[in-house]
Amino acid sequence: MVKVLSGLFTSSIGRKGIMAASGLLLSFFLLIHAVGNATTFFGAAVFNSYAGHLHSLGFLIYIFEIGLVFIFLVHIIFGIILALENFQARPGRYQVSRSSGGRTPGSRTMILTGLLILVFLAVHLKNFHFTDHSRHISLIVKGILAQPPAGIFYLLALAGLGLHLSHGFWSLLQSLGINHPKYNNFFHRSALVLALTIAGIFSAIAALALLWPKFLGG
Repeated sequence: MVKVLSGLFTSSIGRKGIMAASGLLLSFFLLIHAVGNATTFFGAAVFNSYAGHLHSLGFLIYIFEIGLVFIFLVHIIFGIILALENFQARPGRYQVSRSSGGRTPGSRTMILTGLLILVFLAVHLKNFHFTDHSRHISLIVKGILAQPPAGIFYLLALAGLGLHLSHGFWSLLQSLGINHPKYNNFFHRSALVLALTIAGIFSAIAALALLWPKFLGG
């Protein structure tokens, strides 16, 4: 058992497996979060009701948040480790990538979009988690995203999220061994569609708050 756990941390395959597992859990969170936030499209009352149901879970929310922070940290740490390993092996990897032409914008910008997401996460937590919750969440969302600097920043950051996910989902499938020449195009397009759907929902909320005064009862 100890050798197995040690292998997960010391071998490249093990580290990729941890990265894939944490990425899979974060993907589930983003998908559920996107579906929940999509209630904004049905009006402030529906969105506030959804948020109220979440807060009614009490201490379970805190346990979930602690677990989510842990998963994020694992994903970030192992992402940095793997990025450094790739950087050290860059000459050989670059020749292969160049000759095969298989690199995508998402794969080329993973480090940059990852850093952008990290900054975005800090700003997002400050704006919506560590804030005064005496007002309805719909008012908080509209009040922040309706401001042009904040709204534009969110749209740019969410574009980075979509780009990051477009390669992240594909890489996740590869790490899980879901790879077949006959179906790879389908898998790749499916990963792209899922990434664009998640980022698109969040982006639509930011765009509507910024551009439509009546959004969320404004």
